[in-house]
Amino acid sequence: MTVSAGYIVAVALVAGAVTFGLRALPFALLRPLRESLLVRRLAVWMPAGILTVLALVMLLDSAALAPGEPVDVRRLSYALLAAAVTVVVHLAAGRRTVLSIAAGTACYVVLVNLL
Repeated sequence: MTVSAGYIVAVALVAGAVTFGLRALPFALLRPLRESLLVRRLAVWMPAGILTVLALVMLLDSAALAPGEPVDVRRLSYALLAAAVTVVVHLAAGRRTVLSIAAGTACYVVLVNLL
């Protein structure tokens, strides 16, 4: 089967139009979103929500073992310590979410792998 040059050009144009549209759409929706009460509320609550979900997942993952096995207290204590580091860094560093997540994650990785 041979593919014609016209077919290739048409595919490239359609792909380019879809890519451009997908990249331009967020900017077109930006103005109405800035005025949205929902978006303003999400901006206030999302960082705390993200940190809460990450902390819960980390704590549950550190305690998750096969049914009937005892909880690994050492790993659970490392997870609790890393969660505390995350909270302290978040509050001390001016509520910089990425920095606090990175610090807590690094703390947990170091504790689990080096101790």
